[in-house]
Amino acid sequence: MTAPSSRRGRGAALESEPDIPTDPSLPPVSLTPEQDAKDTRWTALKIAVWIVIALLGGVAWTMLAIVRGETVNAIWFVFAAVCTYLIGYRFYSKVIERYITRPNDKRATPAEVRSDGKDYVPTDRRVLYGHHFAAIAGAGPLVGPVLAAQMGYLPGTIWIIVGVVLAGAVQDYTVLFFSMRRGGRTIGQMARQELGRIGGTAAIVASLLIMLIIVAILALVVVNALGESPWGVFSVSMTIPIALFMGVYLRYLRPGKVTEVSLIGFVLLIAAIIGGGWVASTEWGYAIFHLDREVIAWGIIVYGFIAAILPVWLLLAPRDYLSTFMKIGVIVMLAGAIVLVRPEITVPAITVFGENGLGPVFSGPLFPFLFVTIACGALSGFHALIASGTTPKLVEKERQTRFIGYGGMLMESFVAIMALVAALSIDQGIYFAMNSPAALTGGTVEGAVAFVNSLGLTGAPITPDMLTSTAAAVGEESVVSRTGGAPTLALGLAHIMQQALGGQALMAFWYHFAIMFEALFILTAVDAGTRVARFMLQDSIGAWVPKFRDVSWRPGVWICTAIMVAGWGTILILGVTDPLGGINTFFPLFGIANQLLAAIALAVVLAIVAKRGRAYVKWLWIIGLPLAFAAVVTITASVYKIFSPVPAIGYWANHFKYRAALESGDESLGPVPTVEAVIRNTAVQGTLSIIFVSLAIVVIIAALIVTVKAIRAGGGDDTEDEAVPSRRYAPAGFLPTASERELEKQWEPLLAEERKDLAHRH
Repeated sequence: MTAPSSRRGRGAALESEPDIPTDPSLPPVSLTPEQDAKDTRWTALKIAVWIVIALLGGVAWTMLAIVRGETVNAIWFVFAAVCTYLIGYRFYSKVIERYITRPNDKRATPAEVRSDGKDYVPTDRRVLYGHHFAAIAGAGPLVGPVLAAQMGYLPGTIWIIVGVVLAGAVQDYTVLFFSMRRGGRTIGQMARQELGRIGGTAAIVASLLIMLIIVAILALVVVNALGESPWGVFSVSMTIPIALFMGVYLRYLRPGKVTEVSLIGFVLLIAAIIGGGWVASTEWGYAIFHLDREVIAWGIIVYGFIAAILPVWLLLAPRDYLSTFMKIGVIVMLAGAIVLVRPEITVPAITVFGENGLGPVFSGPLFPFLFVTIACGALSGFHALIASGTTPKLVEKERQTRFIGYGGMLMESFVAIMALVAALSIDQGIYFAMNSPAALTGGTVEGAVAFVNSLGLTGAPITPDMLTSTAAAVGEESVVSRTGGAPTLALGLAHIMQQALGGQALMAFWYHFAIMFEALFILTAVDAGTRVARFMLQDSIGAWVPKFRDVSWRPGVWICTAIMVAGWGTILILGVTDPLGGINTFFPLFGIANQLLAAIALAVVLAIVAKRGRAYVKWLWIIGLPLAFAAVVTITASVYKIFSPVPAIGYWANHFKYRAALESGDESLGPVPTVEAVIRNTAVQGTLSIIFVSLAIVVIIAALIVTVKAIRAGGGDDTEDEAVPSRRYAPAGFLPTASERELEKQWEPLLAEERKDLAHRH
């Protein structure tokens, strides 16, 4: 039962939720206002707890931002993050819920109304939280903070923690809620419906193109982590048959035995890591799994196509489920180890590269490039595709969207903070030796030592023995120019974990454990991103060829998947073969594209909220603030990349520099094939930058026009689905309140009967 696209005329906005009569023969489907007030009333104990949280957070921020001695203890990062997240979730997200989204649990969600056992399935909030987190948590929160560490610890820490509370989590929560109210429509479909043909078309085209660069860079991170690493290649490749086995096990061998298969999967993962060390030490294992980066890239391209067309239950679902526990478990374990070990951070609050913007990891001034480099750890446009894709079709009750959307993004931000601390914990010299491209280090220990020692870093100079002993400790041939952030994070995690558990003897295990942990993060995002992009392309082509909108039509699935994989696969190969280091030149474009997509999503939400009526206008700043910041940051970064005359920053400046060298026969920049590759790649990057920012500006302008018109008219067209009374109940948060537990008891006999019927049908 989907409502017409405009049920009410202009001005007939949703000022307040209408009362929805529910079935009197059923227990209540939602708490009464009195019950809710009873559960949330302030007590002396609650006040004391929140005072302690606020004071602890204040002390942590004081130690990080004001005291700032020669070293800073890593424990303050954990306390500052956790306390800020708790305050943001308890108070700021409640403001959004009360004044912007205004959920109504008497209203059935699309998962209940359209329940089909496939796309629309009412899902337990805790399971859905894990599924949503697995889908949104890609390479961004791991890689971006690691690369941004070259600018110092303080700017990145502030943006990751404060940015997520005011921007990233706001976007994820509101997009999820408003997509759910519209039957789970994608952000492109909502843009077309809310902003009109021009703005909607620009949003759809921008989303498709941006998806290509996002997935390509995610894959490039995996390639750089696994290149010439037989241990890593073996361990990560084993996750695929393990996931396939788990899928078959759950579907045919032992249906419903989730805990059982989880334990088996975890044991197999650990065996794959331990076995990888043995396989890599053998002559045959080294010959088979010691692969160069281009071969691994082609393998990921083939994998991406196959994974995106396989049934969800066979590969994606079991690996998502397993990786979610591994992701959250590893991050919590790392946080615990930091509290236990309390490593001292020697990196300055703001480094010389944060001041001059000419760092070897990436080039550009702190504003705006710190923000676009950190990307997903604080604000991610990629999340808008997930929050308006699969997740809104699975939400059981409307009030759960705060826990899933806002809470899920807070967990991703915590991942980013842990990644930043891990990167900061290792020696600065080793950090720059790992993250500087081979064009600067020569790819050798001697070249890396000479280059890093020329940077003028604080602290003792780096020595060849430091690099060779570090590589030996983690079971790798070399750590020089292992760009992409993933190897650096793995080294930092191993450095901290071995102090807490196992000592130096387990350094190699922890390093490759981290590599597998990161690869699970990233490969999940690669195939999930490919699927989402395929759905978007099918929907777009379906406007002209309706058959393509049928997601069960196999030729359409294969054709659209092949197109999207070919698109991001081409960019991936360009990145792998880039002489200047693919991550170092492509990652800023990834960050800009990702943040532009976030600006597009926030622009659509702004228009939707403005159309809801006059009562919402004074709260538009909650959406307008992050939208304005994202727009200024990304447009400024795009201007730098397009127009900067500095070759290290501007794509076109670098393009013309190498082109002039080629035309004059100057080989000082490298041999002809190298120069030609740089010319080709900078042309691609520069062109994409122009396209991305132009489309985003069109969408933002269209949204602002719609918003202004809605404010003047006192509202706009209501495009939500028709309200349908709910016939089920579930708590809103992770832990039910006292009133929610009482209501759950009333529903338990009915839910038991429902489970019995489902089991009988199966």
